[in-house]
Amino acid sequence: MTTSPTCLASATTLVAHLRRQRGARLIETHISWVLLDGQDAWKLKKPLRLPFLDASTLARRHQLCEEELRLNRRMAPSLYLDVTPITGTPDSPVLGGTGPAIEYAVHMRQFPKGALLGELLASGQVQPTQLDDFARHLAGFHRSAEVAPTSSPYGSPQLVEQTTRDVLRNLADIGGEALSAPFAAWFDTQAPLLRPLWAQRQAQGRIVEGHGDLHLANVVLLDGTLTGFDCIEFDPGLRWSDPLSDVAFLVMDLMAYQRTDLAFRFLNAYLDASGDHAGLPVLRHYLVYRALVRALVARIKAGKGQVPAGPDYLALAHRLIAPTAPRLLITHGVSGSGKTFVSQGLLEQAGAIRVRSDIERKRLFGAAQPAAQPAGATPSGSGDLDANPLYNRDRTQATYAHLLFLAELCLKAGWPIIVDATFLDSSERERFLRVAIKQSVPFAILHCEAPRTTLENRLQARQQAAQDASDADAGVLAKQLQRDTALRPEEAGYTLQTDATQPDWAQRLARAWLTDQPPT
Repeated sequence: MTTSPTCLASATTLVAHLRRQRGARLIETHISWVLLDGQDAWKLKKPLRLPFLDASTLARRHQLCEEELRLNRRMAPSLYLDVTPITGTPDSPVLGGTGPAIEYAVHMRQFPKGALLGELLASGQVQPTQLDDFARHLAGFHRSAEVAPTSSPYGSPQLVEQTTRDVLRNLADIGGEALSAPFAAWFDTQAPLLRPLWAQRQAQGRIVEGHGDLHLANVVLLDGTLTGFDCIEFDPGLRWSDPLSDVAFLVMDLMAYQRTDLAFRFLNAYLDASGDHAGLPVLRHYLVYRALVRALVARIKAGKGQVPAGPDYLALAHRLIAPTAPRLLITHGVSGSGKTFVSQGLLEQAGAIRVRSDIERKRLFGAAQPAAQPAGATPSGSGDLDANPLYNRDRTQATYAHLLFLAELCLKAGWPIIVDATFLDSSERERFLRVAIKQSVPFAILHCEAPRTTLENRLQARQQAAQDASDADAGVLAKQLQRDTALRPEEAGYTLQTDATQPDWAQRLARAWLTDQPPT
């Protein structure tokens, strides 16, 4: 670290006087001062030059403030207000005012104490639906973010490997070779397998100007909505990355705080919104990388005499590099039988990926509108029902083929996978069973059923709420029930059922699924 002692002393004096003027509380980080006056927050850059940051000149600090404002307004426009010049002198500073600027501050709206996602988690106030909304918001943010030119180094196999090995080297320097050796050995085996995937994602334009630092302390509840803030402005190489690297940071942090249920809820909500299941083979690397970064930060702080706080990220990294146990489960049941509700509880408890036919069908073919029907005609919309072009036989077969492709992709990447579809056709169930046998992974069918009155009431409530991807209605249900949809006797050996009205049903269902053996 290098900086002028006079410059730093002058800046410290300026901050002290601003703090007294505004009766503000001071938060100091390694590279910034933040003044909180009860209504506003004022963030000043320290005049430092570090290996990863140059804020040594006033012009450079001004540039960094403007960049921080630009970047964070993408996700949190109501939080980031402006860049305010500080005029006057260090002994008598003025926020704004006339005359030449002696410093600059990022002017923010102060949010209430306890509003950070990590604080909400600790106090038991996280609403799962808020995480769903944030996942969808994040997917939209990534879709609209600027895409890195394919000729840039961002997201390239070389840069991803370099940043990972830098973290491993720093861990070894601080804690010894034994600390980083298991991860270095794991990465040595993974890197050759992942290089083509990293190169492919870069060539496909998947690398975007993301957040770069999306952990639990950088997500805040504003006006009832979770919002990311404080993204990385000082190092483009840490910000321009694969969107799944952003996602992995928050997933990893939730896992580290023993909330794997929320981690996989958030992950699946993001995948449903983004459709980026193709990135699942690289996800585990990003989870491990993010855990190692947090473990490194904790050890750096401990080396400076700070008491270590937070979870054991290194222990999580060890769990993430352990051999995986992928497995395949498909649902079975008519519309309204509870497949999506039950599989949601299962994915959270088992730490699984889920793909839904209702979502993937629309992703493949769009949300087509049903064709006009004669008066008195029975509505239709599922399976081989042709009134809605989304649900004709060809598109249904194509949807199941796509689900099969995603299931194979997830299994090869080492993830447990749940395929949420009706699977009323035994030939479709047989195709998925054959994939499980081919991959030597356990296979299960989750059978869901309910009385017809319950089914009809659920579908009616779903249609009225208009918040689910399914278009099934009473007419669809009637035609499904006309078919022979029973499971075959030979399928009983790997069929699971649950009573979702019983306590701890999801935990017990997850245990039953995770102890299944591969079929033969």
